[in-house]
Amino acid sequence: MNLAIWDIESSSAATDWASIIEIGGVLVDQNFKEIDRFNFRCRLPEGEIPQAMALIVNRTSIKQLTQGNLSHYQMLGEVEKIFNKWKGSIFLGWSNLNFDDELIRKEFFKGIRYPYITNASPNKRHDGINIARAAYAVDSSVLETEINEKNNPVFKLESLSRMQGLDSSDAHSALTDATLTAKILSIIKKRQPSTWDMFLRTASRADAETIFKKEEIITLNEYFYGKSRLYLCAPLHPKHCIHQIYKWGQAVDLRIDIEPILNMSINDLKLEMKKTPKFLRTIRSNKAPIILDAEYGMKAEPYNAMDLSLIKKRAKLVRDNEKFSQNILIALREIAEEKEQSKSQEDIYAEESIYTKFTSNKDTALFPAWHAASWQDKLKLLDKFDDKRLVGFGKKIIYQEAPEVLPKDILKSIQKEIAKRILSEKHEKWWTVSTCFTEIDTLRDKYSNENNQEKKQCYKNHYGGYSSRSRIGYIFDMCHQLDREGAGFLCNKEC
Repeated sequence: MNLAIWDIESSSAATDWASIIEIGGVLVDQNFKEIDRFNFRCRLPEGEIPQAMALIVNRTSIKQLTQGNLSHYQMLGEVEKIFNKWKGSIFLGWSNLNFDDELIRKEFFKGIRYPYITNASPNKRHDGINIARAAYAVDSSVLETEINEKNNPVFKLESLSRMQGLDSSDAHSALTDATLTAKILSIIKKRQPSTWDMFLRTASRADAETIFKKEEIITLNEYFYGKSRLYLCAPLHPKHCIHQIYKWGQAVDLRIDIEPILNMSINDLKLEMKKTPKFLRTIRSNKAPIILDAEYGMKAEPYNAMDLSLIKKRAKLVRDNEKFSQNILIALREIAEEKEQSKSQEDIYAEESIYTKFTSNKDTALFPAWHAASWQDKLKLLDKFDDKRLVGFGKKIIYQEAPEVLPKDILKSIQKEIAKRILSEKHEKWWTVSTCFTEIDTLRDKYSNENNQEKKQCYKNHYGGYSSRSRIGYIFDMCHQLDREGAGFLCNKEC
């Protein structure tokens, strides 16, 4: 399969509330020969306050946010075309599973587009940083790395690229980061050809499940506390090895003496799961887990000091004890249900509800017709959606692109909602005028106190033109001159 390597730059780090402001990618074949590439920038949607630090990191100016050629809606449409053109590839980036993939899903969800475009069959997905960490865990000579103050290797893309002799001066631009990711992965494939195929074999949930249902002993790679580790594990009984709610695989760490645990009650198992070292390890099959052959884990500490017959005995006990596996799943289900109950008490906004209720096939089938219609017809077609969240998203899209077609009552309602959100003095989930002011002031003081000339200059480039007294002008710029009612409300409150 081809590799679709992509990256985004966003207005904030909060995936429920951020907007993609730049996206780029390269399509390469199995030998990393480039087939295609793209890069898009867009204007920030009106009424959204970006995170000040995010703009410094991705070097985005206010001018770029407000005067780009593409609107946010237009850019998402172009991305959808490209990704459909690249269909049948493994989509991956650098730390994309926890950020880029989440953000594109939520952006497509709010944009009335199919959210799971990067991993819906025939596409698969993976993560470049997980591959790099696993490659390093297998053989630390595969990549040159910086070592941080905690004596751990650094896997930040900019740092890792520089250590391989690659030009990373333009890092944190989407296309550059995608290109650097491709170059790092090509180095890994060249130096670890035997493990490369193993890294990629879990790029779909079905492929990952096939492996841990079939194998008696596997090596699982995990990364936490700054280190990439190899765990020798035995998957639970094949009929009872997948979490009933999250659909993740479950395996027992073979360094643990399993016999005292086998006949525990469900309540005792729940208590046992809280202890360290953990006896149970989770295989997130929908997030391209790194699953290697058993031989890799047997060479790693502490398993290399264990008797092979003991390892095999423990694995057989886990594999053959169906009741134990059943009890593990019951305990995990109860723990998950308790967590879900506590979540249900929280206020959930439509923007953060992608996983609480999935869009029906009927509504999804309407997406292409909705985008193909005129703006006037788009408004009419909203009546055909059963999902009220989509109706709300559709009205906001029309407001951004063609506000003149909206009835006055709907227009005013959206304007008031924008003004209410960005002017809130409460601790909100999204960025507000108040939090933006505070962040800008904090950054100025921080960089001044540190006497960091580079960061001070970067801050000046972004925010130096706005004094404390004129910060409202800055906000106006970021909000694209919020609609008349909203801007009036803003001015009356702040000026």
